Amino acid sequence: MTSERDRPASASALNGVSRRACLVSLAAPAAWLVAPAQAHAGGQLEEPLMDSVRTALTSAVGNYAPPEPEFFTTESRLHYLRWLATMSDRLRRRKPEWEVRRDFLQTVWYESKRAGLDVSLVLGLIQVESAFRKFAVSSVGARGYMQVMPFWTRVIGDGDPGKLFHMQTNLRFGCVILRHYIDRERGDLFMALGRYNGSRGRSPYPDAVFGAQRNWLFNENPAAA
Repeated sequence: MTSERDRPASASALNGVSRRACLVSLAAPAAWLVAPAQAHAGGQLEEPLMDSVRTALTSAVGNYAPPEPEFFTTESRLHYLRWLATMSDRLRRRKPEWEVRRDFLQTVWYESKRAGLDVSLVLGLIQVESAFRKFAVSSVGARGYMQVMPFWTRVIGDGDPGKLFHMQTNLRFGCVILRHYIDRERGDLFMALGRYNGSRGRSPYPDAVFGAQRNWLFNENPAAA
């Protein structure tokens, strides 16, 4: 994949809002496109895992394959291509090079779908966590696009935290961890996002992610909305 030219940057901590924020609108991106990049990241807390959970997570982050989306119908492929074009336009200011944007968005799509996550939620989380900076590092050591804590590479990976700066590895870990927290919170996104940020039960972080998610919603028929 095309390498990115980002530079290491620090990301400050943010704590976590009312469940009303879950009701995201279909508003198009606006002021955030011209706002200065700012990242707000906390860090997942290391907690004991049952052997079965550890094994499942280890399997989920393994078996890497090229992130090539598969489509079973022409319409589903066209839907993806329209999504890619729309998201590429929205991301242009953050990632000016087309190949970089394409590879990033394709990988986000692939890893989100693989983990059973809403792609717009994952993009919103990335916007809040790292401001789309591949080499972002938080004050507590969380790394990369999805601000994954290094301990995860020891718990369910091969123990090499340096790999968290690899795009697909970071997105794979981030999506698998978020899926794990959603399952643990029985589908409660508010609580799962708080757990992802290390601020479970507090509202600023979930609010920020739900707010950022609006920028990445894809509606092919705005008139109908």
